[in-house]
Amino acid sequence: MTQSVSIDKSAPARRVPKARGRYALDSGLGRSLLQLAAVIAFFAIWEGAARLGWVSNFLVGSPSKILAALVRDMQSQQLFIDTGYTLFEAILGFVFGTAVGSVCGLALWYSPFVARLTEPFIVAINSVPKIAFAPIVILWFGTGLISKVALAISLTAIVALIAAYEAAKDADPDLQALLVTLGANKNDVFMKVVVPFTLPYVISTFRINVGFGLVGAVVGEFISSEKGLGHMIFTASSLYDLNTVWAGLFVLMAIGFVLYFLIDLLERKLLPWRQASNTTTLKV
Repeated sequence: MTQSVSIDKSAPARRVPKARGRYALDSGLGRSLLQLAAVIAFFAIWEGAARLGWVSNFLVGSPSKILAALVRDMQSQQLFIDTGYTLFEAILGFVFGTAVGSVCGLALWYSPFVARLTEPFIVAINSVPKIAFAPIVILWFGTGLISKVALAISLTAIVALIAAYEAAKDADPDLQALLVTLGANKNDVFMKVVVPFTLPYVISTFRINVGFGLVGAVVGEFISSEKGLGHMIFTASSLYDLNTVWAGLFVLMAIGFVLYFLIDLLERKLLPWRQASNTTTLKV
């Protein structure tokens, strides 16, 4: 025996109540407030632990003394000099390294034979920690600005090269074949398919290379320098001034955050469709 079930289509659809609290916290403002609260709580606990003697001021430092070190160095203008010097080195290394690496990676698409020939050497270079090149770079280029920029380039170029080449290899083969059948030459395929396909991956590499640019500049300053945040941190650590060390590290974090934010703005400007595709609208 079968039973028939009737559905009243005229009845209004039942609405699921919205989780207002969860959605409010998941908004841009909600996330920012939560992040700010987490930072404030972290420093408050750190300061309280240092004042109560739960942690050693000598080994851990305290936020109030770190702030005092920052204010002291800002008043003497030394913090601005060191920050500007490191930022200039990192940006130069980032720009030149990313540009050279991306161009070389895209150029390998033109010749699969050359790409297969050079791939073992690229893998070998990439497997070596780039910091190991620092003494050689200092010996070649001296202790000035060029050596720090060269070290930053050595870190950023190989990452950009591999990312650009791997993306170029994966460019839509069907679309490339279609253009060839329509009479397009290799340059046309490169400009109309490979470059647009590779651009999002190259810009994504910017986010990684920002950090590598700062690493190259700071490591070069560790080895030999008279100014820069790396020199500031190295000198303070030699004097067991941990609060100044923390101050330099927090300034580096702030620089990295600002550069990352600028790259995010650049990506939104150049690739608006990618942001739209990553945004999902929940309708209840």
